[in-house]
Amino acid sequence: MDRDEHLKELFQTVFQKNGVSLYELKWLSQGRERTLQVAITKPDGTMDLDTCAAVSEQISEILDKDDLIKEEYTLEVCSPGAEREIRDPEELKHIAGKYVHVRLKEPYKNLNELTGEVKDMANGIVHLLYRDKAATRTAEFKTEDIEYIRYAVKL
Repeated sequence: MDRDEHLKELFQTVFQKNGVSLYELKWLSQGRERTLQVAITKPDGTMDLDTCAAVSEQISEILDKDDLIKEEYTLEVCSPGAEREIRDPEELKHIAGKYVHVRLKEPYKNLNELTGEVKDMANGIVHLLYRDKAATRTAEFKTEDIEYIRYAVKL
């Protein structure tokens, strides 16, 4: 097991205790500075500063206790961002009312990509309100037809 997998395993109790899941654990380097970035989400895809701070403190305790990382680094616990990819199929259950960008495996009315608000999702069918010129239309597609989906910021 490599170090990152070991860290993920060690942090699981912290994630469970705080009701979050790991979105991504990665190392960032900028010059000689190294940062261990731990991106977390709540089951509905949201995140808040207080939860990040609590998780950061608890992860720091684990890392400091066993001195697991010998080189100098900074720990950063954060949200994965406003326009992050939706990777977990469970998270799709919470996308009703959210603004998203979707790339489909097969075109919907000659459109490979759609951006809009998810009206609802039930039984594996997504109803997405999107703009087509001056009109608002509803696209209907199966979750299994999604190639890629991410949250989008509505301007």
